[in-house]
Amino acid sequence: MGFMDTLKAKLAPAKDKVSDFAHQHEGKIEHGLEKAAKTVDAKTKGKYHSKIESGTGKAKDALGRVAHKDDGTAPPAS
Repeated sequence: MGFMDTLKAKLAPAKDKVSDFAHQHEGKIEHGLEKAAKTVDAKTKGKYHSKIESGTGKAKDALGRVAHKDDGTAPPAS
């Protein structure tokens, strides 16, 4: 077995735990993302608003994919 195969085998349980955690706490994580984005936007006085909004949207999409990866349900619409 090669190095990558060994690494994948060892990381598989962690990947499942992250997915379970994200699924259980999706609302809290999204709230944290929104709060962080709002704080950064305020600190930069709106100078990077579109970039912050874009990054937050991408992070929420990634969270949805991770949280709903194995349960067969679609992530909630943003």
